[in-house]
Amino acid sequence: MGRRFIAYRTLARREIHRFVRIWPQTLLPPVVTTSLYFLIFGALMGPKIGPVAGVNYIDYIVPGIVLMAVINHSYANVVSSFFSAKFQRHIEEMLIAPMPSWVVLAGYVTAGVARGMVIGGIVLAIAALFTDLNLAHPILAVAMAFLTSVLFSLAGLINAVFANSFDDISIIPNFVLTPLVYLGGVFYSVAMLPEPWATVSLSNPILYMVEAFRFGFLGSADVDVRVAFALVGGLIALLGVGAWFVLSRGIGLKA
Repeated sequence: MGRRFIAYRTLARREIHRFVRIWPQTLLPPVVTTSLYFLIFGALMGPKIGPVAGVNYIDYIVPGIVLMAVINHSYANVVSSFFSAKFQRHIEEMLIAPMPSWVVLAGYVTAGVARGMVIGGIVLAIAALFTDLNLAHPILAVAMAFLTSVLFSLAGLINAVFANSFDDISIIPNFVLTPLVYLGGVFYSVAMLPEPWATVSLSNPILYMVEAFRFGFLGSADVDVRVAFALVGGLIALLGVGAWFVLSRGIGLKA
C-alpha cells in the first residue's frame, strides 16, 4: 500500500506540476474569457434582460459560468495529458510498471480535479468583481463542483484512450460537450422554455449539475437536487469502472 501511494502521489504531483508550469496556457485564458462573459452578459445585457428566478441576471448566470469552467478544464486537462503520454508512448512505462491501473486512473483524475477546482475558484473570484456573492448552501456547491470535476476528468481519460490523433480529442468537446453545456441552463432557466423543449432539456445530464450547483448559490433550482447528486454519482461509477477496465486491459493503449 505504501508503494502504491508513492506511485499515486508521484503521478498526481507530476500532472499538477505540468499544468501549473504552463499557466499562461492553462490558468490565464479563463480569466479573459470569463471576464468577457460577466461584462457582456452580466453588466451590459443583464439589466435589459431583467430578473430571472427572482434574482438579477448576473447573479443567476454566475453558478453556470463557474461550473462550465470546471467542466471544460477538468476534461481538457486529462484528455490532453493522457493522450500526449499515449502519443509519445511513455504510457507504456506505466503499463509495464508494478502499478495497478486504478493508481494510474486516480493520479490523472486527481490532476484533472485540481485544475478544474482551481479554475472554478479563479472564475468565482472574477465574478466577485461584478456582483456580490452569497452562497445559500456552500457545502452543496463545493460538493457538486468536485463531483462534476471527477466525472469529466474520467470522461476525458476515456476519450484519450480511444483517440487516434490530436483531432480526435477535440471532437467530443466541440460537438458533444459544448452543446450540452450551453443547453444545460447556464444562461437561462428551463422554466423559460416552451414545451416540448423544457421536457427535452431534462434529458441533458449537465442541466442537473448546473442546477444543483446553482442551488448551492441561490437556494433554488429547476430540478430536484437529490436526483442531480444521484445522477452524477451513478455516472461517476459507470465511467470509473469503464476507465479502469480499459486501462487494466490495455484497450487502445497497447500496440
